[in-house]
Amino acid sequence: MTDVSVVDIDLDHAPEQPQASSSRSTPWLVAAGVTVVAAALGLSLTLRSGAAPACAAGRTLAAAPPTGTATHSGKATFYDSNGAGGNCSNPAAPANKLYVALGPTEYSAGAACGGFLDVTGPKGTVRVLIMDQCPECAPGHLDLSREAFARIAEPVQGLVPVTYRAVVNPPLPGPLTFRIKEGASQFWFAVRVGNHGNPLRSVEVRQGESGPWRSAARQDYNYWLIASGAGAGPFTLRISDVYGNRATASGIRMAPGQVQNSAVRMYGRGAVAATPRPSASARPPANKPAAGTPTPARRPVEVAKASAPATGTPSAQPAAADARWCGARPLSQ
Repeated sequence: MTDVSVVDIDLDHAPEQPQASSSRSTPWLVAAGVTVVAAALGLSLTLRSGAAPACAAGRTLAAAPPTGTATHSGKATFYDSNGAGGNCSNPAAPANKLYVALGPTEYSAGAACGGFLDVTGPKGTVRVLIMDQCPECAPGHLDLSREAFARIAEPVQGLVPVTYRAVVNPPLPGPLTFRIKEGASQFWFAVRVGNHGNPLRSVEVRQGESGPWRSAARQDYNYWLIASGAGAGPFTLRISDVYGNRATASGIRMAPGQVQNSAVRMYGRGAVAATPRPSASARPPANKPAAGTPTPARRPVEVAKASAPATGTPSAQPAAADARWCGARPLSQ
């Protein structure tokens, strides 16, 4: 009697192949191909679909941005934001064009916005600003800007294994900035905080300099909201990040759509209370949602073709190691 092995195939976590567009392989095509190969080998297949394969239980990650000093293994592709500021509602992409989009787990409903990662690939290491979300990216899949990808790998590769870690207290690009959202009034308040360096934990607001503090709620498009309003202003804001740094800025005006530059840094020299001043060159960013409406999540514009097969798990190990994630058994000789 022929010895038959059972191969457990997880269609939801099959290795991805980089493509020239954001489209993905159709699952039934993958299944058909697997069935043909299995038939030729005389194997019995157990095809499994669904959002939560049993083997993933030991490596399911809670939604949270990368923080601390831990090094993570994963993979990287690249896309082009065409200068837009991404789901984090940045006025524009950073001038150096070094940025990254994270999958929903690590983007964590906007909690990662404004932080930095050091990403290491075959050619070297690059520091990138977290400014966007990649809806289809699994944990460990970084969608870098084209310029950032070129720092760590040859673009023709399209997809490469990487390691990455959060940058704790990176050098700040400048003092904190504040942008009250279009449509805000004394009855509806939303503010975006810029130049904070680390992911933020909380934003508190009060009317003037002596009123009670009110906690704002983070939105996934990176504004902090008080749905019932915070008054007519001017306001004092108290900003705290995930590492315990705290800064307070007062004199923030009810000036929707206008960036207000402060003299307050989140940490380091100048991390003291001060009064912000409006930026003469500030302009409201284009294509922002109406008051209270989340920005639609981005999708990759471009992913280069690869010359090597992709791995299907967030791991920098060779593809052969993927079988160990799900306990797959080798084929019979």
